[in-house]
Amino acid sequence: MVLTEWRYVLPLLEESGIETWAIDILGWGFSDLEKLPPCDVVSKRDHFYQFWKSYIRRPMILVGPSLGSAVAIDFAVNYPEAVKKLVLIGASVYAEGTGKLATLPRAVAYAGVNLLKSLPLRLYATYLTFTKISFSTSLDWTNVGRLHCFLPWWDDATVDFMTSGGYSVAPLIGKVKQNTLIIWGENDRIISNKFAVRLHCELPDAIIRQIPYCGHLPHLERPDSTIKLIVEFVQRESKTFSQCVAQV
Repeated sequence: MVLTEWRYVLPLLEESGIETWAIDILGWGFSDLEKLPPCDVVSKRDHFYQFWKSYIRRPMILVGPSLGSAVAIDFAVNYPEAVKKLVLIGASVYAEGTGKLATLPRAVAYAGVNLLKSLPLRLYATYLTFTKISFSTSLDWTNVGRLHCFLPWWDDATVDFMTSGGYSVAPLIGKVKQNTLIIWGENDRIISNKFAVRLHCELPDAIIRQIPYCGHLPHLERPDSTIKLIVEFVQRESKTFSQCVAQV
């Protein structure tokens, strides 16, 4: 959902000869929102579709990590003509939207958003997300991961998404028609591995691969292993590399 997440994977995919797009979903990442639009699920989906229709214009292999997996499932079900295959990494797809956060008074929501981008909380989240990385690396990845939080529109966009209810895609999982690769880190402390097994059982056409000694975001922590799985998946049933991979 934030293009900086793909700083290790993107060059490796391009070296493999695969056309690759890293896309910031509306209201997240470094999208230019001088005039703030609605940032609910429907707006995010429509904005992404308009981008696809304007620039990509052919079925793509859509890659989504964590909450990006919910974005990917929502998009694939609503616009199946745009998605050839799915890759879901550490998928966060069973939450019922933003839950009680959607009912918070806006003043309280803004206070929560300010806490969300604070350095101590982000450092703790980084500690939980990755496996055995040094403090200097943890601090560096934390600072990179919170860069977009200081854009002038970030608070408003995040509160708008939070109070809109967020993504609730569990009912859509059985409607996914695309062949799907599920990637999970063996040591994921954010989303339990039992949800990977559940997702594998509920998707009509899916395979599951686990990366050892790895936490919640394999594309950052184990980019070589992640790339190997994605490239093998892209090449399946294809005699050429004329594929398009989009990462959200």
